[in-house]
Amino acid sequence: MTDIILHGCNGKMGRMVGDLISQDPEAVIVAGIDAFDEGRNPYPVFKSLSECDVKADVVIDFSVASAVDDLLTYCGQKRIPCVLCTTGLSGEQLEKVKETAGRTAILKSANMSLGINLLFKLLKEAAGVLASAGFDIEIVEKHHNQKLDAPSGTALALGDSVKEALDGEYEYVFDRSARRQKRPEKEIGFSAVRGGTIVGDHDVIFAGADEVVTFSHSAYSKAVFGKGAIQAAKFLKGKTAGLYDMGDVIDLA
Repeated sequence: MTDIILHGCNGKMGRMVGDLISQDPEAVIVAGIDAFDEGRNPYPVFKSLSECDVKADVVIDFSVASAVDDLLTYCGQKRIPCVLCTTGLSGEQLEKVKETAGRTAILKSANMSLGINLLFKLLKEAAGVLASAGFDIEIVEKHHNQKLDAPSGTALALGDSVKEALDGEYEYVFDRSARRQKRPEKEIGFSAVRGGTIVGDHDVIFAGADEVVTFSHSAYSKAVFGKGAIQAAKFLKGKTAGLYDMGDVIDLA
C-alpha cells in the first residue's frame, strides 16, 4: 500500500486524482493540502504543509506554481518523495527541483500520461531509422480553445525525443508564413490547432517518398494524467534521492 499526501487536493485535477485513488486497492490518500476546504474529503485536509503532521510514503502535487517552493522545502526536509505535476515553474524553481532531488526522490515529466511517455521511447527508435532514409518530420498538436501556450509542452518534448535520437542536428520551425522556399531536410515543423474542448491530440508524422508513418496519441480526458501520477507515486515509494521522470516508470513496467 502506498500512503499519499495529495497537494492541491480540491482543485480540478486534485479531485480527479482523489476519485481515482479511491478505486485503487494499492494506494490511499492519508492527507490533503489545500487552502480551500469544504469538509467533503474522506481524509484530513490541511491548509498548508506546515500544518500537516500525517506520515506518508509520497506526495502527489497538482497545485499551482506559487505553492511549489514550500512543497519542495517540505519534501526536502522530511525526505518525502514527490510526484511534481504542477507546470509553469520558473527557472529558479527548476533549480530548486534539482537541489531538492539531492535530498529526496523527485519525479517530474512534461506529461504524466503513460502512453505519451511510451511514445517518447518509440520515437527515438523510429527517428533513427526513418530520418536517415530521408523522411521529413512534422508534429501536429490539437488542444482546447482555452489553452494559452503553443506549441504544447508535450509537442516540444516529442520533438526533443526525436532530436535527441538525431544527435541534435535538426532545427525546430514554428512558422513558415514569412518564407518562400522548399522545405529544408533537417527541420522539425510544429503546427498547433486550438478549438472546442479537445483535451490533447499529438501526431508525429514521418513523411517519405510514397509512404507516411504517423505516431498518434489522443487523450480523451485528463484522467490519463491522474492515472500516470498514481503509477508514478507507486514507483517512487522507497526510491533513493534523485530526479526521475515517467520514462523511469515505463522502464519498470
